[in-house]
Amino acid sequence: MDGDIQVPLPVNEPVRSYAPGTPERREIKEHLARLSSERIEIPLIIGGKEVRTGKTCQAVMPHRHGHVLGVWHQAGPEEVNQAIEAAAAAHREWSNWPWEDRAAIFLKAAELLSSEWRPVLNGATMLCQSKTIHQAEIDSACELIDFWRFNVHYAERLYEDQPLSVGGAWNRVDYRPLEGFVYAITPFNFTSIAGNLPTAPALMGNTVVWKPAVATVYSGYFIMRLLEAAGLPPGVINFVPGDPAGVSAVALEHPDLAGVHFTGSTAVFRSIWQKVGENIHRYKSYPRLVGETGGKDFIVAHASADREALLTAIVRGGFEYQGQKCSAASRVYLPDSLWRRMKDDLIDLTRELPMGDVADFRNFLGAVIDRRAFDKITGYIEDARRSPDAEILVGGEADDTEGYFIRPTLILVHRPDYRSMCEEIFGPVVSIYVYPEKEWSETLRLVDATSPYALTGAIFATDRKAILEAERALRFAAGNYYVNDKPTGAVVGQQPFGGGRASGTNDKAGSMLNLARWVSARTIKENFVPPRDYRYPFMAEP
Repeated sequence: MDGDIQVPLPVNEPVRSYAPGTPERREIKEHLARLSSERIEIPLIIGGKEVRTGKTCQAVMPHRHGHVLGVWHQAGPEEVNQAIEAAAAAHREWSNWPWEDRAAIFLKAAELLSSEWRPVLNGATMLCQSKTIHQAEIDSACELIDFWRFNVHYAERLYEDQPLSVGGAWNRVDYRPLEGFVYAITPFNFTSIAGNLPTAPALMGNTVVWKPAVATVYSGYFIMRLLEAAGLPPGVINFVPGDPAGVSAVALEHPDLAGVHFTGSTAVFRSIWQKVGENIHRYKSYPRLVGETGGKDFIVAHASADREALLTAIVRGGFEYQGQKCSAASRVYLPDSLWRRMKDDLIDLTRELPMGDVADFRNFLGAVIDRRAFDKITGYIEDARRSPDAEILVGGEADDTEGYFIRPTLILVHRPDYRSMCEEIFGPVVSIYVYPEKEWSETLRLVDATSPYALTGAIFATDRKAILEAERALRFAAGNYYVNDKPTGAVVGQQPFGGGRASGTNDKAGSMLNLARWVSARTIKENFVPPRDYRYPFMAEP
């Protein structure tokens, strides 16, 4: 096709309200009822074919862990190798497709998700991850739609970046996909991340082996089926749920490993990095390692902060989706003068937050993801209950009888280095340290130095001088930094997401920076009038 091809200009997908009486509320209720009444079988998908190993696990609702949504087959070493072979076979054709034809598939996927697939994926996310409809809507619908639309736009911009051509020559850059397969490892907490990590490299011509989190194979399976409905060719993305260590052991040893696209814990990513280093002599090329890992995200308030805005930011930033966001507000620094005026209101707001089955739309939060998370979070709460350096202001109750429920918990710490201020908890627990108002500058240095992470953070102040001082002091403390806003809720196309230090490689998912990691540039120079004499003018006799 001749001419300058331009992809549709992306806009952020509008968030639907699901208010009483709306069509979307009625539709999602119907899908929740249907999905809850079914028990599906989830195979591996390798080279476009369903593979059943016979070794199965159950997918359950976190808020009703006795309710089985489906059973899924686990990949073993043989199936992982099959997936790598299928990715290699698909690479030969997929990597040579015109980029706009690859883009068309993901644009179609976005359109399908914005319409008929929206209640399907939202419903699966609600049931599988215990998200409220609002949390599911902003994640499994809007953010994933935005990833697919904006990634295409950013790919177009990347391909358009070409070098100068002067002196009778034509210079070009061929943005080749990586040589080998990309291993995508996705987390339980965001369906949109589960959809983006395999598809961003695929858009750039790579083929992918995708291992979803064991807790969310159910919602991941619906993403895979959606991509197939959009026309994704067999073998481009291979869906291989299984034991994380077992799947990774095979993938990270393979000589064709070209890259790892990861979101998860800092400890796991470090182990991957270490394993790649140990195997570096085995690979055909140096694998690209892209990871977004943990966070110990802060809110720090100046004495001039808007009290109501701060209260809302702590409650929403700390407790939405049970605090199971890598960006969730987990440590809060408040001046003593402001704390005296807001303590009771913050406790009351936290105490009244409704919790329960996410199919009941009156609830603000649901259950934590599984038994392992429940035990870890309650361990931190019990430690605070016993410690002379902390006190539980509200919450702290937990009940796993029907679901993995933990009440939103506020911990007042008496030392700024108490463990709940430093370590990632990943649950509905917010720790508060009250500092003397006059020690604002010292507190900023404390915020910067307390945690090894640097993912998100927020400062609340109306004093512009305080805002400027915080921005300078906390420049390296967060990859996503907010002024008078909670530290969660980054929007594709508006706030590219990622952090540094122990929080990852800061390659900014949902931006051109991320896509650049999935290509290997080849420079091409064509000389239209090549020289025909080796001699240069300086060599002539005077």
